[in-house]
Amino acid sequence: MKYCLIGCGRVAPEHIGAARANGLAVAAVCDVLPAAARALCPDTPFYEDYRDMLRKVKPDLVAIATPSGLHAAQALGCLAAGAHVIIEKPMAMAMADAHRIAEAASKAGLTVCVNLQNRFNPAVQALRRAVDAGRFGRIYSAGLRLRWHRGADYYSQAPWRGTNALDGGCMMNQGIHGIDLLDWMLGGGAEEITALRGTLARDIETEDLGMALLRYPGGTLASIECTPLRYPAGEESVLEINGAHGLARLGGVAGHVVEAWAFDDAAPGEEAEMRRRYSADPACVYGRGHSLLYADVLAAIAQGRAPLVDAKEGMRALEIVLRAYGGATV
Repeated sequence: MKYCLIGCGRVAPEHIGAARANGLAVAAVCDVLPAAARALCPDTPFYEDYRDMLRKVKPDLVAIATPSGLHAAQALGCLAAGAHVIIEKPMAMAMADAHRIAEAASKAGLTVCVNLQNRFNPAVQALRRAVDAGRFGRIYSAGLRLRWHRGADYYSQAPWRGTNALDGGCMMNQGIHGIDLLDWMLGGGAEEITALRGTLARDIETEDLGMALLRYPGGTLASIECTPLRYPAGEESVLEINGAHGLARLGGVAGHVVEAWAFDDAAPGEEAEMRRRYSADPACVYGRGHSLLYADVLAAIAQGRAPLVDAKEGMRALEIVLRAYGGATV
């Protein structure tokens, strides 16, 4: 299977590492900055225009890791060229474009996966199993608190960062992973969303602090806080579920650490064991899920099934963010 990557920036090494870990040879990479492509894969052919790469290499699978505002057009181009696609989050900046991607993939019989890799974190998978098993009973509340530090230098590294057209705000960029996990645990379909956003410290077009309250079917209430203004510098991502018969809280930089695990039906020593088993944070906020996500995509292609995070799943967090932003959802 010929694999190519479009976009050789900050997250690109995670994609290349995951591809190689799953036995994929990198046929080519693409970036408008040749130096970035050379630095990422010195011995691999590179292109400045992804359309040239699609025509000449004819890849089977393409990963897209470019600025968010470019994802939709590039994904549609890859699908038109007959390639399966892994799209970095968000899959698009508008729901209409997300639907176009899903429809194009369906018509072509191709696989689309949205790179929401934190679903594959072992601690997140354990939390999902607890939800599916009904261990919480009725879920009363859930919360996401994502506080990272991104200084002015982060936004000045690339002109697209912090722009409405290409980046979106901290809810769209940094927060969408956690928003996806919260919504996934609660089954989706938020009935009400109320949000406030502000630009408090960074010289950017978009928000650097976003908060939202959500009401889900059955009455579950959820809260979201996303910001790159954490003091002191560092990262924390906390997801908590509270129900009639249990409470669980995942923390660390990417939801890898079990901070609380208490259930009515808990076995003796279960919480201590969960804390011990899921106590190590990854080296960065990207977590350890990329390789597992790639493995799932390759298995899905081979088996003719949908991947865990297909286009429909990828739309869920996008819709929440756009509703919080006051945008269209259809």
